[in-house]
Amino acid sequence: MAENQASKDTSTYDSHSDQIEEKRKMDSNNDVEENEQHTDFRRGFRFWAIIIGLGITSLLGALENTVVTTSAPVIVSELQMGANYIWITNAFFVCSAAFQPLFGQLCNVFGRRWVTLAIIAIFTLGSGICGGANSGAMLIAGRAVQGIGSGGIMIITDIIVSDLVPLRQRGNYMAVILAIYGVGTTLGPFVGGQIVQVTTWRWVFYMNLPIGGVALVVMYACLHVNYNKEMTFTEKLKRLDLVGNGILIAATVAVLWALTVGGTEYSWGSWNILVPLIVGLSGLGLFATFEKWGWSLEPVMPPRLFGNRTSVIVSVNTLLYSALLYWIMYFMPVYFQAVKLYSPSYSGVALLPQSLVGIPGAAISAIVLSRWGRYKPLHFAGFAIFTLGIGLFAYLDADSSKAEWVIFQCVAALGAGLVLNTQLPAFQAHVPESDQAVATASWCFIRTFGNVWGVAIPGVIFNNRINQLLPRISDPNVSQLLANGDAYQYGSANFVGSFPQPTQGQIISVYRDALQLVFEVAIAFGGLTILLGLFEKEIPLRTELDTEFGLKDPSKKSVAKEMVDIEGNAGVSAEEPSPKK
Repeated sequence: MAENQASKDTSTYDSHSDQIEEKRKMDSNNDVEENEQHTDFRRGFRFWAIIIGLGITSLLGALENTVVTTSAPVIVSELQMGANYIWITNAFFVCSAAFQPLFGQLCNVFGRRWVTLAIIAIFTLGSGICGGANSGAMLIAGRAVQGIGSGGIMIITDIIVSDLVPLRQRGNYMAVILAIYGVGTTLGPFVGGQIVQVTTWRWVFYMNLPIGGVALVVMYACLHVNYNKEMTFTEKLKRLDLVGNGILIAATVAVLWALTVGGTEYSWGSWNILVPLIVGLSGLGLFATFEKWGWSLEPVMPPRLFGNRTSVIVSVNTLLYSALLYWIMYFMPVYFQAVKLYSPSYSGVALLPQSLVGIPGAAISAIVLSRWGRYKPLHFAGFAIFTLGIGLFAYLDADSSKAEWVIFQCVAALGAGLVLNTQLPAFQAHVPESDQAVATASWCFIRTFGNVWGVAIPGVIFNNRINQLLPRISDPNVSQLLANGDAYQYGSANFVGSFPQPTQGQIISVYRDALQLVFEVAIAFGGLTILLGLFEKEIPLRTELDTEFGLKDPSKKSVAKEMVDIEGNAGVSAEEPSPKK
């Protein structure tokens, strides 16, 4: 009996062992098949639902970047904000840049899904605070919260697309999201103007609540991706580079604060600007030292991301590119209103060529990059065309035809579009998939950091040149109004058109020549991007997708789980006594 029982137990165990071995062979064969089909990644309903959900999410940030521009005068007047109006925009952008690297690390530690939902919730909360604001301070606080969410939205979009799509093809899918973003950016000023005319300005912010709600529902339902659930919450917290993040956030806020108020609230030579600027730049140096010497278990911005010349060049060119975009964004409206004497609404229409040509340019570059996998020629062509367009802006004057300023903008927008979707893949090319989140967050931080420089540098050039040209104006009262950094806020058709000739013509000539120098200096920065681009190394873009944060497959049980089940059943069967006859 004992021998028979032992024989049965052995037979049962051998049977289960055979099942386990067969399972392993099947899984091995499946792995080979999956490796052979890396380029044919899954694009089912959930994939496209996530892409559309990311587009809706990016629409939040797009609208809020531009919708406030046309509604700001009404908001400032009703809340009696006075000179503090500048912080409606500045609080948004400073906080947007400062928290981006932290979000990148949170994605690695806590997974993409919950961080994405938290980011959307933060932005929606900020919109609610802004809409319900009964004071300038409350509005600025709400804009700061919105900015934190907006910075997160920008990086989480790139990170999730990086998880779902092989590197070489990412531009194609970013183009879909970019199209939605472009619609929001283009319609923002028009929507803001219509809202304040038809109803209260509070709906400029309240309209984000239903959009944010839809984005939350879509992402909650569809964004089911893998991440490491084995660690405890305490273990995950230990992975966060809290000291590095703290240094970076404090240094970034100090630098950006100095850049945003320099030349407006305080002169550039005052201690109010020099102290935070020096402290902030020193803080960035301290942050780099802290990260380099590995004092953190998992650095928020690992030095290995900048371990070759291509990543360094792409980082510098990303900073310069984003600065030049804002260079144009902030000073072309001055040309249209103070030189051409267009109304604010018509100036918005005059800027449309930038969006209408820039987005197709980005789509073209994405298709080319996906097909041939080469970004260096796109960078060279894009920066060259972009710089040419900026140079053409220097020739615009009061007598320039509509065809001229339309064509010049189209040239610049085409060049900018060619570069837009090709810099991040170039930055990601040399790092493994495990570093995609921190690489994306670092790149996005550099891009956002460049935005403020793109306002500060041309602002200094513009104001200094205005001061030099003021002796042309015969009316001393006008000269006093435009002096010492105030010319930008007076750069409107209503202000210039309120003066008789020859004073009006003198004001126009001052604005025109100041803008000419602004764009001439921009040519030098654009030329630097072309020169640096020549030294990039063409790194092959991966066509395989190898990430631990890919889409979950709910229809399949994990291999390990199935093996445990089989082995567990084998153990139970071996231990069970045979039934008595």
